[in-house]
Amino acid sequence: MEYGSIEREIHVDAPPEVVFEVVSSPEHISQWWTDDAEFDVTPGTVGELVWGDRATVVPMRVVTAEPPRLFSFRWCYPEGTVEDSANSLLITFELTPSGTGTRIRLTETGFREMGWEAAKVAEHYDDHIHGWDTFVPRLGEYLARLVSTP
Repeated sequence: MEYGSIEREIHVDAPPEVVFEVVSSPEHISQWWTDDAEFDVTPGTVGELVWGDRATVVPMRVVTAEPPRLFSFRWCYPEGTVEDSANSLLITFELTPSGTGTRIRLTETGFREMGWEAAKVAEHYDDHIHGWDTFVPRLGEYLARLVSTP
C-alpha cells in the first residue's frame, strides 16, 4: 500500500459559509470530531485538539483559512517541535458549492514523510482511515442537524 494520502468526500445540504464555520471553528469541531479544541482561525496560529478529559492533547497549526472554500492545518508533530512538512500531517478541507449545498473534500497527507518505520506508517495510516470513516459521516450528520434547526 502507498500510504500517500487519505481522501474522503461528502455532499451536505448546507452553504459553504456554514460548512467553513463547522470545519474551522473549535466550538463546532468539538461537536463532530474532538472533545475540545482551542485555536484561532488565522494562518500561523498554534492551538490544540483534545480527546477525553485531556487524556490526548495534540498540537496543531492553522496553515490556510480562506472562507468559505479552504481550511487546512498541520497536526501530529512531536510536542516541543516546530511542525513542518517532514514531521507533521496536513489536513485540508476543500469546500465547493454544489447545487443547493456543498461538496466537502477532506484530504490528509504526509504519512510517508514522517520518517516512521514502515510498520508505524501502516499503523497510523490505518488508524486515520478508520477515524475518518467515523468522523466524516458525523460531520455530515452534525451539519444536517445544524441547518435543520430553526
